[in-house]
Parts: sequence; C-alpha cells; structure tokens
Amino acid sequence: MTDQDGAGGIGWPRRSRRRGQGELESQVLAVLQVAPGPVGAAWVQERLEGDLAYTTVMTILSRLHAKQAVTRERVGRSFVWRAASDEAGLAALRMRRVLDGQGDREAVLASFVTALTPDDERLLRDLLGDAGAAERGDAGQTEPGESGDRRTEPGESGDERTESGDGRMEPPADPEG
Repeated sequence: MTDQDGAGGIGWPRRSRRRGQGELESQVLAVLQVAPGPVGAAWVQERLEGDLAYTTVMTILSRLHAKQAVTRERVGRSFVWRAASDEAGLAALRMRRVLDGQGDREAVLASFVTALTPDDERLLRDLLGDAGAAERGDAGQTEPGESGDRRTEPGESGDERTESGDGRMEPPADPEG
C-alpha cells in the first residue's frame, strides 16, 4: 500500500492514525465484557478492529492483568481471560496511578476538585457521602420521604430539620412567620 496523494510522499506506506492513550486497552476490555465466558487471546484478536498482531493483543492483555482490570486462568499451555473491571474501572485505575506518582497528593486532589464543574462536584460529594455512610454502616438509611441526595445549603445544617406528624423531615418553622 502506498500513499499516492502526497500526504506521506509517493511510494511511502500510509501511516494509520495513532491511537489515543489507553484506546486499545478500552477496546480489549469491551470485547472481554461481551465474551460468553473466559476466552483466549485469539478470540479477542478476531473481534478487534484492524489487523492487530497476536503478540500485540497478548501485550495489552498482560498490561490489563497487571492493572487488575482482567483475570486470567491457565488452560493447557495458554491463558483464558475475563474482564474484572469495566471501562470506568480502568479509567479509575489510570487516575489512581497518576495520583500515586505525584509527591503532593493534597495539591493534586485540590487542583482536580477546583477544576470540576458544579455538576461533577455535586456528584463527587454525593459519592463521598455514600462511601462515608457505607463505612459507618448506615448506607441507604434515610428518613421516610427523604431521597438521601438532598444537598445542604450554606449556613444550613441537617440537624435543624424536624420530623412532621407523618414521618417526613421538614425544615423548622419560621420564627418570624
């Protein structure tokens, strides 16, 4: 195959586009997630886009195994592979690896949090609240009629609310009204 339009020079092989970082890992993980069970590397290779070499697929699987995103089991002289994480889990592993490589974790996390959109910040707060509740053993325990995702406004504390006659939590009565 040669490049006749001059982009790579006449007679030079056309270069395929460069994949984004982690793109192949995500593709391999996606293939494993739809697999009927543990599968071999050749099975994965057949279902990936492009003409990837078997050794390339094995390298990707080995890297995913090192990141604990896939599991493997020896069957005969080879391995069969299974997804242990989804794409979100793989992204979280990458984020953790970047954080682990930094000297000042607090500064990195502070910078990350200040760059979040208000919606992402609210989501992160909710997730951290859920994780804290799970650690305390009160996960999923909300008052009747409460969704559990109510965000406290500045200057407001959850302790000021009172239980109504029907079990719902309501804000305190206005002392001036």
